Amino acid sequence: MPDHQVRPKKYLGQHFLKDKQIAAAIVDALRADGCDSVVEVGPGMGVLTHLLAERELPAFRVVEIDRESVDYLRHNVTGPVEIIEGDFLELDLHPMGNRIAVIGNFPYNISSQIFFKILDYRDHVSETVGMVQKEVAERICSQPGSRVYGILSVLLRAWYDIEYLFTVSEHVFSPPPKVKSAVIRLTRNSVERLGCDEKLFVSVVKRCFNQRRKMLRNPVKAMVKPGAGDLPLLSRRAEQLSVSQFVELTNWVEENRV
Repeated sequence: MPDHQVRPKKYLGQHFLKDKQIAAAIVDALRADGCDSVVEVGPGMGVLTHLLAERELPAFRVVEIDRESVDYLRHNVTGPVEIIEGDFLELDLHPMGNRIAVIGNFPYNISSQIFFKILDYRDHVSETVGMVQKEVAERICSQPGSRVYGILSVLLRAWYDIEYLFTVSEHVFSPPPKVKSAVIRLTRNSVERLGCDEKLFVSVVKRCFNQRRKMLRNPVKAMVKPGAGDLPLLSRRAEQLSVSQFVELTNWVEENRV
């Protein structure tokens, strides 16, 4: 659908927050230490936007794809805020600064894509505070060995410290969703480079979790040449490996690539 067309709220998968106390708690969770830009994703009717505009932020932008919401924000939000009508997933974040903080009530149907976008800009996005579906929050925050531990759990933990902050009732939204939500915070860790081919690392993690019920020797078999030496990790499953063990596996794959 072209950007100039109005996209219905149902398409966006967004439930608008109406509780000002919850909104204040989300905004307060954003530290924005040393950031030169704050970007709010999917502001909707601006419940977070009004509070953020009151803070002394070096630069504050909101990105909203729905024209009705954009018109509302332009007529109702005061203060130093730049309103960008467009798709956050298609936005180039490089011009927004070297240290960017991202915040938002993320639409359920694209929340995982937003986190993959943040990973793409991990050398620029230093902090993220996001409200997402509770099960997505639990998956992102999970540890090795958990049944919900998955691709985003590993990839985000490789470059971010992750905190589950609080659970949010479905009754504070309009319309109310059928599930609870949760607010999490990501803070860029000190890792500059993982110590492996990072593109290959991402491919290995995705491939292994796509066959998460099988021992790792099965999903990586097609990536290495026949007769590659054994590795003890190959007898485990993806959900059992930490970030450092996935780095070890990635280096093994690179040494034995087809």
